[in-house]
Amino acid sequence: MGYWGYFVVGRAERPLTELDALSGAADMTLRRSAPDGWQVWEFPGGDGDVGNMNDLAGQTGAPALFGYVMDSDCVVVEAAAPESGAWTTCLARSAMAGYLGAEKEGLTLEDYFLEPRDAAERAVAWAAEAGRAASAGELTDVLAADPGTAGAEGGTADGVAGDPVAENLFFRFLDRLGVVPL
Repeated sequence: MGYWGYFVVGRAERPLTELDALSGAADMTLRRSAPDGWQVWEFPGGDGDVGNMNDLAGQTGAPALFGYVMDSDCVVVEAAAPESGAWTTCLARSAMAGYLGAEKEGLTLEDYFLEPRDAAERAVAWAAEAGRAASAGELTDVLAADPGTAGAEGGTADGVAGDPVAENLFFRFLDRLGVVPL
């Protein structure tokens, strides 16, 4: 069984856990810090209320992002920024389609999540609002990748190329956004 849980990404001068937007997830653990106040917090499990990314973006005045990892197979990515708004996509789309069973209901994955190119465009705007430059092409590559290919271009979150866990796609996504380098 793989990992289930949230990663919460935001920028603030104080720990994100001290903000009202995340008051329901007081037992989060700091996973990473990066320059300019960027923080990645982990909230393991799928139970409980992690908070609201729109509220987090509003409270910090900076873009925020949640990644919900499902059994290390795929990740729901929810992002918000004060100016460019909210959007949702996923990483490891094939695995996500299996979890949703959407085709049985007559729906497609795109009924739930932005397609990689559209998500990459929104991510570029999100990064720009964060004061970062991001490449739509590089983001599209990550958004269309499977976990086993996450390290194909030089490493993953833990430095192991080709490690087949969706968490590595998520951390590669953060790297491509320019907020939390690998």
